[in-house]
Amino acid sequence: MLSIQVGAGIDAVQASFLQRWGAAAQPRFDAWRKLLPTLNDLGDTERLKRVNSFVNQQVQFGEDTAVWGQTDYWATPVETLGRGAGDCEDFAIAKYFSLLQIGVAPDKLRFIYVRAKTGTSDATQAHMVLAFYASPDAEPLVMDNLVGEIKPASRRPDLVPVFSFNSTGVFTGAAGASPAAGGTGRLSRWEDLLRRAKAEGFE
Repeated sequence: MLSIQVGAGIDAVQASFLQRWGAAAQPRFDAWRKLLPTLNDLGDTERLKRVNSFVNQQVQFGEDTAVWGQTDYWATPVETLGRGAGDCEDFAIAKYFSLLQIGVAPDKLRFIYVRAKTGTSDATQAHMVLAFYASPDAEPLVMDNLVGEIKPASRRPDLVPVFSFNSTGVFTGAAGASPAAGGTGRLSRWEDLLRRAKAEGFE
């Protein structure tokens, strides 16, 4: 599992950030680094709110083709903060890593691929959110870049879960305590993301 210690470990991440993105982008990283220690003594609900709000405010939405010149690229938190832009996966990944750094257990967090309803029609678009599970069978709380308020999944009828995953494996839909067969190896972009994050200093 990739995670970092707030302190010496984050210095390595900052060094990677400055080497690639330079001083012009440093205020976003500094704001992120200052945020993390302020969350340590808060309850889970408030932690989620502050991380969700921070990432949604710091990152501008942009399609991968415009931001990275690729059709589907999963950015590390360093890349997302450096560029200051990303798509729904990048928002969710930045929130996931931020919550890990303040001690949220990785098995309480899960990425959920959904079909998101758009407008008043039945049309949907592929979308990713990050969900928090207080316990394995709890109703997840949804962190989203499209809707700023964190809501229980039952209050997000506009989202239709397809599958979910975290560091332990891939799950059918948004529920279920046991991973489906295949593990995270089924998600090559996730494995590639973890390798790149480790190279940036996440341990």
